[in-house]
Amino acid sequence: MMPNSSGPERFVRECLSGGLVTSACHWRRVTRAFEAWGLGFLAAPLFLSYILSAAGAPLTRAQDSGSDPPKEPIPTARVTYTRTLAGSSPEYLAVSVNADGSGTYVGRRLNESAHPRALRLSPVTTQRLFALVAQLHNLRSIDLDSHKKVANLGLKTLTYENDGEKNQVEFNFTQERTGRELMDLFEGVANVEEQVDLLEYGIKYDPLSLPQQLLGIQIALNHNELVDPQLMIPSLQEISSNPRFMHVAQVRAQDILKTVGPGQ
Repeated sequence: MMPNSSGPERFVRECLSGGLVTSACHWRRVTRAFEAWGLGFLAAPLFLSYILSAAGAPLTRAQDSGSDPPKEPIPTARVTYTRTLAGSSPEYLAVSVNADGSGTYVGRRLNESAHPRALRLSPVTTQRLFALVAQLHNLRSIDLDSHKKVANLGLKTLTYENDGEKNQVEFNFTQERTGRELMDLFEGVANVEEQVDLLEYGIKYDPLSLPQQLLGIQIALNHNELVDPQLMIPSLQEISSNPRFMHVAQVRAQDILKTVGPGQ
C-alpha cells in the first residue's frame, strides 16, 4: 500500500499541472523532496510511479517545452575539380566546393601526400559555379571531351555529389562552352591558392622572393586570371604590416589589398 502523504502527492501533482515533469520535477529534486519527507530514496520512484499512473501520465522523461526537436542534417551539394599532369606545377590539384561556399584546396606533387587547406569562396563565385553545374545537368550522363588529337593537357575530373547522388566526368580538353567556363572558374580559384602557397613560403623561408612574387600577382590581377583573390588577404596583411619585409614588398602588398580588400 502506498503511503498517504499530502505533501509528496501535492508536490507531484503541481509538477504535472505545470508541465514540468522533466525540468522542475526531475529525479534528483524528487528524491531529495521524498527524503526530506522521510520516505527514503527507494520509496521516491515507487511513489512517483503511483502518482503519475493515477494522473494518467507515462513514467518517462518528457522533453522540455522550450527545447527544439533534434534536426536532421541537411545534405550539402559538393562539386570537385581535379587536374593531374606529371611535370606541371602542381602535378595534382583539387578544388572542392560545397553549396555554402566552404571547401578545400590541394596542390602537390604526385609522390606527395595530400594536405587539404580550407577555403571559403564568395557567394557570387559559389552561385556561379553551381549554376554552371546545373546547366550541365549536374554532370549526369554527359561527355565533355573534344575527342580530338591534342596534346596531353592533363586529366581533368569534375564530380558532383548531393544526398547520395554522385556524377563524374573526365576529359583532357573540352570545347563545350559551359564546361570550359566551369573549368576556368576552378582553375582561377586554384591559381589564387597557388599564390597563397608561394606567399606563405616566402614569408617563412624566402622573404627576398616576395617583391617578385607580388609583382606577378599584380600582373595576374590585371589579366583577370585570379578568382576570389580575397583568399590572399591574410598573407598580404602580414607582409604589408611587418617591417621585417622589404619596403617594396610592403608597398606592393598594400596596393594589392586596396584592389582585393573588403568592399572592393
